[in-house]
Amino acid sequence: MAEESFEIVRNEQRQRYEVRLGDQVAGVAMFREEPGRVVFTHTIVKPEFEGRGIGGRLAKHVLDDAVARGEQIVPECPFIAAYLERHPEYAGSVVQPSS
Repeated sequence: MAEESFEIVRNEQRQRYEVRLGDQVAGVAMFREEPGRVVFTHTIVKPEFEGRGIGGRLAKHVLDDAVARGEQIVPECPFIAAYLERHPEYAGSVVQPSS
């Protein structure tokens, strides 16, 4: 099976990263910005696009982007938090959310 062609874009106005497959938004990672950090609040992949690895690719993209921007990562979203547990290379950029 060939790799699907998709793009991930940061939509500043809607405060989310969007996975776009053609003219469809297949998934999003929502965030809010705070001084020096980005708080990931929710990640969704639409049911019809599940099982294709889109969520993992989205998580990697948003975390790499946060690191490139020099922002600390605050994982309020359980999906992003679980991804970070499996990828310790991001540990130096992670700040756990306050309770």
